[in-house]
Amino acid sequence: MTYTKHTQQAIPSSLCDAQTLAQAELYTHLESQAEAVAPIQDPLTSRDRRIIGEIIEVQPESVRTIWIEGGITVWVQLVGGGRLAFDRDWFATRVAQVKATLPETPRERNERLSNELKKACTVFGLYHGEINWLSFSTKLYQDGRFVGFVGCNQEGWYASAIRSVET
Repeated sequence: MTYTKHTQQAIPSSLCDAQTLAQAELYTHLESQAEAVAPIQDPLTSRDRRIIGEIIEVQPESVRTIWIEGGITVWVQLVGGGRLAFDRDWFATRVAQVKATLPETPRERNERLSNELKKACTVFGLYHGEINWLSFSTKLYQDGRFVGFVGCNQEGWYASAIRSVET
């Protein structure tokens, strides 16, 4: 019975470097094409980053993203390239604790109220891509004291001040 022994020959280093360079160039091209076709949307809001930053004691801007692996481990990816792993249940408990104590910024409050308004308009058939304002008003407070209304209707914007009564 004849036996053939196969031996592996070394690849010339110049060919290896060219191949590595070409492969890197291909990956870069594929990434840019994928981003153009389906841009990556950041799933984290600024409030999410503030909560995570509070939990792991880092600046919110240093949190890139998070994901759950196997339903057990929460991974936090940092902008600098580091990753931190946490037990899912522990992390969820800490999120609830921090969320309850972290005040909303004015911008976050406006975004939340805007989203609530869009949902309400959708329920009543008033939202089709852009809000069709039939009527809207809100109370105004200054230093915690009710001072009037501001709103918008089909005739335009309006404001109504409450006269202060000195006692």
